[in-house]
Amino acid sequence: MHVGANKQTGGRAGESSVGGFSESLKSVGLKLGRLKTGTPPRLLMRSIDFSKTEEQPGDEPIPYFSFWKEELFHVEHSGINPKDIGHSDGKYPPGSTLDRLNGQLPCHITFTTDKTAEIIRENLHKSPMYSGEIEGVGPRYCPSIEDKIVRFADKDRHQIFLEPEGIATDEMYVNGFSTCLPFDVQYEMVRSIIGCENAEILRPAYAVEYDFAFPTQLKNTLETKSCENLFLAGQINGTSGYEEAGAQGLIAGINAALKVQQKPELVLRRDQAYIGVLIDDLITKGTTEPYRMFTSRAEYRLLLRQDNADLRLCEISRQIGLLSDRQFGLFQRKKQQYDAEMERIRNTRVGTDSLEQLLKRNDYTHKDLPQPELPITREVAEQVEITVKYAGYIDRQEAEVEQFKKMESRSIPNWIDYDQIPGLRTESRLKLKEIQPATVGLASRISGINPTDISLLMVWIKRGKGEKTTTSDTADRSGPHNSCCGDL
Repeated sequence: MHVGANKQTGGRAGESSVGGFSESLKSVGLKLGRLKTGTPPRLLMRSIDFSKTEEQPGDEPIPYFSFWKEELFHVEHSGINPKDIGHSDGKYPPGSTLDRLNGQLPCHITFTTDKTAEIIRENLHKSPMYSGEIEGVGPRYCPSIEDKIVRFADKDRHQIFLEPEGIATDEMYVNGFSTCLPFDVQYEMVRSIIGCENAEILRPAYAVEYDFAFPTQLKNTLETKSCENLFLAGQINGTSGYEEAGAQGLIAGINAALKVQQKPELVLRRDQAYIGVLIDDLITKGTTEPYRMFTSRAEYRLLLRQDNADLRLCEISRQIGLLSDRQFGLFQRKKQQYDAEMERIRNTRVGTDSLEQLLKRNDYTHKDLPQPELPITREVAEQVEITVKYAGYIDRQEAEVEQFKKMESRSIPNWIDYDQIPGLRTESRLKLKEIQPATVGLASRISGINPTDISLLMVWIKRGKGEKTTTSDTADRSGPHNSCCGDL
């Protein structure tokens, strides 16, 4: 952990570091790399002049992270003072933070100034990142404020988000202002931000260097290839430590439990979940910088919507025992309501047009249609509207998924010897041997593997085990052209 020239070991949020763990991983054959991340300073809320900033309220309606929000809060077990319940008149789950506050805490937008840039440039030599002290690669899409000033020197100012850490603390998280400059420099920098002229720093910003295991050494269950029964999840696999880490922990934990019970493993495909995209990217492409999950990484993102997450994943969750009877019952009722409404709008006409045809028009929403006798929820109405309005694009992606599934279903047998496949480029052979993909689909997504390589692989699999290469088969493999110009 770095703050200027000060350097010490440690974990997250004041926790201690885990000594010797890296050597233990190396001892079972895992190759490790080094990455860097950072965190911004925390400021005292009441020392900020919010009148100089722009308020950013939360989304309405609230986008919950669960389809069963009523189960998230059990007032009788929470220890909440009864006086803190019911402040939202039923708008939010009773006893929740939203209910107690009757809404969300707002964030605020502010900006750096010319003075900020001046202070950073004058002290850049004190930054461990620029002095060479830090060697790890940082996140490209979340650069430090030093990086922003240096790399985007043409910008007069940079946007900063002031975010409350919670309702029980006065700490404000200064999003967009991570740094590892010395504390005295941070003090000046913070007070050059608009609205923070008198701000007090509760905790300084710092940079962290840490070891990670190259994720191409993992199976798609997140079990390591070199050590059976060892599962890795989180920043250890080269991702950021937020949703990406939590998603991996879920899948690694599920598969570890399934393996102990000798049940089939759980692997989510790229068309089923963003978790599937995340893990597939990690194990096939690897990473040399902290990986972030963006919607742009998913080729089937029209199918991976928030509104249909339950339709995509509840059946799977039920099969592996994660969904309770009550939760699954709620899901089934919602699905029945959705299916019934889709059937109704297809078969109900207004004049010559079906309700489905009317809903496809830009000037129609679901609430403009004649409503069903039995009312449907807002979530179902939204889902129906999205399905109808984007039907053409969704159908196209579903057709692509069918082709994708054919590749995914073609397993690569254990007997395959990539050194024996004639015509395979040296680069491709090395990557296939290193990653050992389980399916042809996985192999096709490895960086540097092209369609010709996949065709050769599929032909070799079709020939079957025991086939021998001839001299003419391998004549082009060892020549200087193949080893030096294999990409041509």
